[in-house]
Amino acid sequence: MSTHPPKFLILYGSLRESSYSRKVAVEAGRILASFGADVRVFDPTGLPLFSGDVDPKSDPKVVELRQLTRWCEGMVWVSPEIHGNLSAAFKNQIDWMPLSEGAIRPTQGKTVAVMQVEAGSQSFNTVNNLRVLGRWMRCIVVPNQSSIPQAYKDKFEADGSLKDTDFRSRVIDVVEELFKYTLLLRDQQPYLLQRYSEQKKH
Repeated sequence: MSTHPPKFLILYGSLRESSYSRKVAVEAGRILASFGADVRVFDPTGLPLFSGDVDPKSDPKVVELRQLTRWCEGMVWVSPEIHGNLSAAFKNQIDWMPLSEGAIRPTQGKTVAVMQVEAGSQSFNTVNNLRVLGRWMRCIVVPNQSSIPQAYKDKFEADGSLKDTDFRSRVIDVVEELFKYTLLLRDQQPYLLQRYSEQKKH
């Protein structure tokens, strides 16, 4: 049984320096760290627009993202909701994650928690679509989720942390659930990666 701190990669879907999705991502990282996790937050600034013509080994941001994807045991995905859906900046990060690298499947069987922020009234379009993405990437998306409406409106302290409200409590609940699911499942990776259909005799 693994004894090292569980390893988490946090992705957020905005290039704005003061973005609310980034603030929520950092907050989630602080909470995970307080539980004893090893946390990395990926900055999407400078990540090129996905193209099959770009050699993924030639761009340092793509290399960094792929290394972190292989390194982590679980992920937190936070996106702003733009026109009723997740942002292009977030989707671009997922597009650069390969489903397979030779015999390695970097995302299969890893845990994911999904969160969204929006400027308007509360919506769940983005977290629902993040769940679809997680399923497509063969991840295990935890049941709980967080949606923070009117993120600009008195939700954050001056230092960028979430104010002590029900919205922060929900973020804590989501992150705690992710932490627990990851502890339960991370040692099952070899089993989860096995495919009966790929065996020579079946």
